[in-house]
Amino acid sequence: MAKVLGVGVIGCGNISATYFKFSPLFRGIEMRACADLDMAAAKARAREFSLRAETVDGLLAAEDIDIVVNLTIPAVHYEVSRQILDAGKHVYSEKPFVLSVKDGLDLNKRAEKKGLRIGSAPDTFLGGSHQLVRHLIDAGKVGRITSGTCHVMSHGMESWHPNPDFFFQPGAGPVLDLGPYYIANLVQLIGPVKQVVAMASISAKERTIMSKPRAGEKIPVNTPTTVHGILQFENGAVVSLDSSWDVWSHGHAPMELYGEAGSLYVPDPNFFGGDVVCTKGERPVKALPKWAHPFGIANERHPHGMMANYRTAGLADMALAIIEGRPHRCSQELALHTVEVMTGLLKSGETGKFVAMQTSCERPAALGVRQASALLRKTG
Repeated sequence: MAKVLGVGVIGCGNISATYFKFSPLFRGIEMRACADLDMAAAKARAREFSLRAETVDGLLAAEDIDIVVNLTIPAVHYEVSRQILDAGKHVYSEKPFVLSVKDGLDLNKRAEKKGLRIGSAPDTFLGGSHQLVRHLIDAGKVGRITSGTCHVMSHGMESWHPNPDFFFQPGAGPVLDLGPYYIANLVQLIGPVKQVVAMASISAKERTIMSKPRAGEKIPVNTPTTVHGILQFENGAVVSLDSSWDVWSHGHAPMELYGEAGSLYVPDPNFFGGDVVCTKGERPVKALPKWAHPFGIANERHPHGMMANYRTAGLADMALAIIEGRPHRCSQELALHTVEVMTGLLKSGETGKFVAMQTSCERPAALGVRQASALLRKTG
């Protein structure tokens, strides 16, 4: 087995630059080509990152490509991932993995038949802060997790995204777009979900784009923009998940988990880093010292300062898992269970009924300091 797997990307939109930028940090992968239905977009990304521009068919037929990263819009994730698998390539998809359990099960069946792997974002739960929380839970520092709260709320993508249309159509909305970060992190911390219930609403039937070049243009809204849900986990924990693009400002923490012996304040699962707070009983709240985890080190400048960004860690872990013959952490089982939780919340929001999960999964293996360091290329 080769020590490096060749990677190609289908979909050269905004997120592709992140994959191309951070992939050189990791062992096991080498970005070689990119493709897009818009050949001009593929050529522009290829020039920017010294890659080979291909047609989609050309990329799928390329002998030097082992894994194809699916960065298309969510509505065609299933179709494109199916084409990748049918071409004999491993697939790693942007979130959400698919938009229905049926499509996910079909992809799993195709992958198993050909001996291929499927992986899916998000991989932010591999970040230093979230793995510190995992370490604290596994070590019993706060006892069994019994409940918690999650809040992912803003005023929507129309304020900054150049083409926000698809965010407000079926297959997107705050649950399917941002929910994967929160739900995948909850599953890796607590375990699989047993059932969900939710209420949902659409606050306005259209939105006004605020960013150039389409500022002032109206776009329709055809999916819920506020969903308040409750997740009951197989271990008995009950966690609320409030997601909305109808909120200008709020004072809620991104995630808090409450255990039998203490509480954990968890930073935003959309990011790799952030401060972790662990309390014991009624002791005063105090942030923990920084953990020496490589995926918690700030490495990218944002408007609010330096932040940790190690996207493509999940892709690299999958590549090395293929090479080493072990399970990968951003697995199709985790991704499919996350999809069922999200679609269950939306279904409950429509029907007003509890929705029981038909899928389950194991918690992905923890990624400690040593394991994370092993994913990185040696420098110097």
